[in-house]
Amino acid sequence: MTHPKVTVVGAGQVGATAAELLLLHNLADVVMIDVAEGLPQGKALDLMHMRSVEGFGPCVRGTNDYAETAGSDVVVVTAGLPRRPGMTRDDLLASNSAIVRSVIASAVAASPDAVFICVTNPLDVMTYLAWKESGLCAEKVFGMGGVLDSARFAYAIAEKTGADIADISALAMGAHGDAMCVLPRLSTVKGRPLTELLPLGEVEALVQRTVLGGAEVVGLLKAGSAFYAPAASVVSMVRAVLEDSGQTLPGCVLLQGEYGVSDVFLSVPARFGRSGFLGVTELALDDAETRALQDSAATVAASLDALGLRG
Repeated sequence: MTHPKVTVVGAGQVGATAAELLLLHNLADVVMIDVAEGLPQGKALDLMHMRSVEGFGPCVRGTNDYAETAGSDVVVVTAGLPRRPGMTRDDLLASNSAIVRSVIASAVAASPDAVFICVTNPLDVMTYLAWKESGLCAEKVFGMGGVLDSARFAYAIAEKTGADIADISALAMGAHGDAMCVLPRLSTVKGRPLTELLPLGEVEALVQRTVLGGAEVVGLLKAGSAFYAPAASVVSMVRAVLEDSGQTLPGCVLLQGEYGVSDVFLSVPARFGRSGFLGVTELALDDAETRALQDSAATVAASLDALGLRG
């Protein structure tokens, strides 16, 4: 059986876990690439050793050579330095910008027809940078952030209410970081808005826990950052692309006037399929939510301008 081909750039915790999930879900053959000699090869071999146990069909191989990634259907960019305790996502701006520039140049040369999904932090800025460096249309380049932020909000709601996670629909939009826009009015438990279920103070506490969800993980680990949930989040986007599902997910996409925001990549509900980003699913936000989303966009725009990426 022929499987689609997905390249995962970066064989660290997020990249290797994403590769594992792609295999376990029988979604694609995977190429893991990393600058560290032996790291992607060793992890790929370890994953293949569990193939008979788990019974998955696709294969994975590790490499340090972009030639082996040629012809990929999807390229997932996880390469970059992880956060350490006390660091913000923006602290990674300069170092990870250089990494993303190098990765995109090599990966696009090998797979010019691929869809590119960015996971590297600071996510919204790195996705814009990846798009600019790639020379591809905006539909072919997007980022993962909103899926992860919404998942963290869903967990916080479930823990607080005791509701089954399957009964929760949670939504976070905007920048992936402290300026994210968590939307309790549009998040539900069994169809009921969270704002009708809990007092305002408890809702605000859940929002704050969501905003700080990544930092909470970093603080507990003391070395490294989250990887299980980020990997699962990006794999959900890869699945939407490979299966051409048209599924609506909160993805980091280029806004061109939606919600009053232009020339910024920001997480909003959008549809995804085989050709990449298919369009924004625009929600009816109230005035306060719209202002919060626009303020979130302004923080991303400031970082873009500091890097000289716009204009």
